[in-house]
Amino acid sequence: MQYLIAYIATLIVFFIIDFIWLGTVAQSFYQKQIGPLLLDEFRIGVAAAFYSVYIIGIVYFAIRPALEANNLGLALLNGALFGFFCYATYDFTNLATLKGYTTTVALVDITWGTFLTASSAFLGAWITRAISG
Repeated sequence: MQYLIAYIATLIVFFIIDFIWLGTVAQSFYQKQIGPLLLDEFRIGVAAAFYSVYIIGIVYFAIRPALEANNLGLALLNGALFGFFCYATYDFTNLATLKGYTTTVALVDITWGTFLTASSAFLGAWITRAISG
């Protein structure tokens, strides 16, 4: 039950923070940097699949160890590492394979992914601990 709480809490936190980023700052940034690569229509199903799977990774690799050690700092650290490696894999692959994908976009996206995942892991662990006792 504790991991279900962690999953739901982290999903909500991650989605809210990412929605704010994507809906404000990032939208114009990505349009200016890689506009021709962007789809006209957002694929909600693919996004839902990403969020669903990625949150499992955050819970498993960051929140679970933090709850077991009773150390929220571990959630922050492991979340940052998980976010960095996942987003770096995506962005470096794009730099290696896509015309028009810029180093600036890659660096901003990796930084964002690291921050977003660390914050979500920390808050997800904190909420889980608060609810589960």
